[in-house]
Amino acid sequence: MKAITLDEYGSPDDLRLVEFPEPKVAPGEALVRIVAAGVNPVDWKLAAGQLDPIIETVFPLIPGWDFAGVVEALGPDTGEFAVGDEVFGYARKDWAQRGTYAELISAPARTLAKKPRALSWEQAAGTPLAGLTALRSLKQAGVGSGETVLIHAAAGGVGSLGVQIAVANGVRVIGTASERNHDFLRSLGAEPVAYGEGLADRVRQLAPEGVDAALDFVGNGAVDVSQSLLKRRDRVVSIADAEVEAKGGRLVWVRPDPVELTELADLADAGKLTTHVDKVLPLADAADAWRLSQAGRTRGKIVLTVQSPAGPQD
Repeated sequence: MKAITLDEYGSPDDLRLVEFPEPKVAPGEALVRIVAAGVNPVDWKLAAGQLDPIIETVFPLIPGWDFAGVVEALGPDTGEFAVGDEVFGYARKDWAQRGTYAELISAPARTLAKKPRALSWEQAAGTPLAGLTALRSLKQAGVGSGETVLIHAAAGGVGSLGVQIAVANGVRVIGTASERNHDFLRSLGAEPVAYGEGLADRVRQLAPEGVDAALDFVGNGAVDVSQSLLKRRDRVVSIADAEVEAKGGRLVWVRPDPVELTELADLADAGKLTTHVDKVLPLADAADAWRLSQAGRTRGKIVLTVQSPAGPQD
């Protein structure tokens, strides 16, 4: 099979498109032919060695964790799925080695769910990691109907899905973003505010009594600003501030969860959730996709196309 690999920790320049052995299919796993794979900042951060203290990484490494594809074979005791099922997933195992930048992946059933019918292959591939992160963050913050949540980096991959999930559950959303993304946020149901100096004052103009919860998807002091606006300082969740727990908030690291994946799929099929795909590139251009991601100006998601649902592309 074709795959993007990395022989040691490195940069986008070190990625190579190679022929790689097909994966074995263990009990409880499904062999999936990947149609599209999502690109996430964690992919190139892992490749740069930034996660070495917490994630066992085996080389040669195939990067990537989320994808959409078609089940091609099943290991023993994998009755949740059938050959030919269209699925999407966040295929994170206990170590990093065989990721989703490849034509095939052997994914544990606990990392998969049926692909939303309402989403394209590219949209579905960009949903699992970001969507699960957003959903888990909202749940950890205890956000409920009638409350107001402040979402930092609301136009990004995680933030834009968080906005939609919150709105679908009757939550008022104030979202930070650059001016060029304000109309985009309004289209999702959020009230946009510009980030940067004076942010707290701009949020207070919209919510004079403060906000009920805050989700930090960007870092750069967002937790501190949020706590100056929160009615309760502990109702802040971050995926980007390693000190958030010391400050009284919660740190979230996304988990594979088939129940929550299905929850995302149901929202999509109900017309309440979509994934904005900012850029689609072929698998061979994974390095360019990483450079775009590293620039930090993506609205929504970057996705790699791997092959057609019927099999490898010419």
